[in-house]
Amino acid sequence: MIKKMVLCLIGLLMISPMPVEAVPEYAKWGAIAVKETQMRYNADIIDYKHLGRTKLTPETVEEKFKMWLRRHDGKEFGVYVSIRINVSTDVIQSIRFTETDR
Repeated sequence: MIKKMVLCLIGLLMISPMPVEAVPEYAKWGAIAVKETQMRYNADIIDYKHLGRTKLTPETVEEKFKMWLRRHDGKEFGVYVSIRINVSTDVIQSIRFTETDR
């Protein structure tokens, strides 16, 4: 009897849809922003924030991020990263970095 109940429960769990967390649209560009920032500054990224997407033209958008970095000497600073993308081809047009002390 218990064996049948366990098998039924397992069957229900296998059939029931499991909740799947949606991957944010900007995740791909965020990973690229992190990688490019690490390569450029050779520092640890200790915080990351997506600031938003701006439509520049019907074909071009800009994803903006803010990274907080810590160099190996302990100095901390911020970097704004802007990635321009052609939305129809999914090709990066440019990546711009702007340092900040806040």
